[in-house]
Amino acid sequence: MIKTKNLSKDYGSLTAVANLNLTIQQGDIFGFIGPNGAGKTTTMRILVTLLEPTHGTAFIDGLDVRKKGKKVRKLVGYMPDFMGVYDDLKVFEYLEFFAAAFAIERKKRKSIVDGVLELTDLQSKRSATVDSLSRGMQQRLGLARVLIHDPKVLILDEPASGLDPRARIEIRELLRELKRMGKTIMISSHILSELEEICDHVGIIEHGRMVFSGTLEEIRPRLGIESKVRVQVANNQDKAVELLSALPQIRQVQVIDDYISVTFGDDQEGDGIIARTLVNGGLDVTFLQPEQLKLDDAFLQLTKGIVH
Repeated sequence: MIKTKNLSKDYGSLTAVANLNLTIQQGDIFGFIGPNGAGKTTTMRILVTLLEPTHGTAFIDGLDVRKKGKKVRKLVGYMPDFMGVYDDLKVFEYLEFFAAAFAIERKKRKSIVDGVLELTDLQSKRSATVDSLSRGMQQRLGLARVLIHDPKVLILDEPASGLDPRARIEIRELLRELKRMGKTIMISSHILSELEEICDHVGIIEHGRMVFSGTLEEIRPRLGIESKVRVQVANNQDKAVELLSALPQIRQVQVIDDYISVTFGDDQEGDGIIARTLVNGGLDVTFLQPEQLKLDDAFLQLTKGIVH
């Protein structure tokens, strides 16, 4: 649904984006990560036809953003990091204005506005003025605005910026609902723990270059990180360690407090092996969980803090 080929953007001697190649499949939520000044916003603005690339190409649903800009804009809903709003308008007036801007027929506007208000849970604020809304509600209104023309693709630049924890949870749940509706979503954020909960794939960009693109699990081989599982048994921890240490797939067994940390070789999945071995050995397994690679840790290892 989104594809770039050697996408580049220069500002004089400054290169904001350098030969960027990425692919986002239809229906995916793609987390776009990088330090300030890495080139995230520049890339997004090129994708939504607000900037011309210096070199390379970008496509939305197969359409070249440089040659088919008008058609691309009908397919995309873009929410910038700082969204300008018309403070003195009421919520429904604000949305009807943008419905008119997208050439939606007058007789259809009310039902469409009511629909996006329901989706974003803003029905109760329909007649409120925009400046009376909290920051979280204004962000939801921003999402309602980009949904007015029912775009296939949503490109969201820091939609959770400045929100309190409850508002961030509400935005996250809304993004999950939009994914269920079949939307393709590209989202940038500095709140990495939240991205890892909702994203199918992530792309990490630094100094205008993509340093990684894929799933969190695909980051492990890149970083040389081995698979680990934490396990706890009801009794006889020493026997559990002995049984697990004898398995050829296991590289290391460590006791950490009441838990046993089990390290596997490359690309090994250990949950089933561990459970079967311990149960067959007459032990009761009370806890078993793979150790998840945190996006924060991957980000710190893959980047060097380089900014323009």
